[in-house]
Amino acid sequence: MKTWVFGTLALLAVLPLGVGEYYVNLASQVLIFAVFAASINLLLGYGGLPSLGHAAYLGVAAYLSALLQLKLGLSHWVIAPLALLGTTVMACAFGLIALRAAGLGFLMLTLALSQVLWGTAYRWVSMTDGDNGLRGLARPAPFGINLDGAPAFYYFTLLIAAFAIWMMARFVNSPFGATLKGTRDQSRRMSALGYHVWLIRWVTFIYAAFWGAVSGLLFVYYHKYIHPVSLSLANSAEGLLAVIAGGSGTLAGPIVGAAIVLLLKNWASAYIERWNMLLGFVFVFIVVFMPEGVVPGVKRLWKRYISRA
Repeated sequence: MKTWVFGTLALLAVLPLGVGEYYVNLASQVLIFAVFAASINLLLGYGGLPSLGHAAYLGVAAYLSALLQLKLGLSHWVIAPLALLGTTVMACAFGLIALRAAGLGFLMLTLALSQVLWGTAYRWVSMTDGDNGLRGLARPAPFGINLDGAPAFYYFTLLIAAFAIWMMARFVNSPFGATLKGTRDQSRRMSALGYHVWLIRWVTFIYAAFWGAVSGLLFVYYHKYIHPVSLSLANSAEGLLAVIAGGSGTLAGPIVGAAIVLLLKNWASAYIERWNMLLGFVFVFIVVFMPEGVVPGVKRLWKRYISRA
């Protein structure tokens, strides 16, 4: 593991000691969004499969967790595995449909499937309470630890996020990850060599959905509330933009992109009424001057600086 990883983890570990509660909560949101963006990166960056429906897995996991808690009164030790299992099974079925196409066709199919769920969450009022959302949720208390405080929940989120990103890093750096990159770059050649391209993509689709579901559980734990907007196109698009801005096909890119999106969204909106315009200008700047993304772009500029020094 690289030195910068240990340095980043050490900095994140001491962050609550030096900032106020607002920034601790903001850091928790960034970590949750980073897991979500990293799961999209498995599809886009390593599989070459752009998805506009990934919010479906975040939203479904969150809704399942909320419904199991409110309707059945189950404990979180039971709810979390059931929510992850239900979302993963749904992803298996969605993958069978979406992977009938690639490129633009795949993007449109994932969008259509997620919009079906978004519409269902809005219209099935007896189950989801429609536009009012599901309220009155509680955070888990693992091993008796109360997570209602900002620092406690932050460390819980940091632990889960670090494990999730480590697992995704192991996935893409494994032999299977190498075949996935091969299907991205030369799908016909991989098929000619005897690799089952569709199956490789389907397994990756399910794996990415699983970690999207994990981000959904963290999302509903943080907010203690879930609304149909969590399943919306805008939520999926923000995750996709975070991956592209940070650098798709890199491990650090989605994390940096998630930080950019969340910090602008929360900080700029407090001072600028039309903060969406600022967010748009930032993305235009990144695309023009660092088309490969912030992380690869900074690496390129650093190597150029070193070579001249």
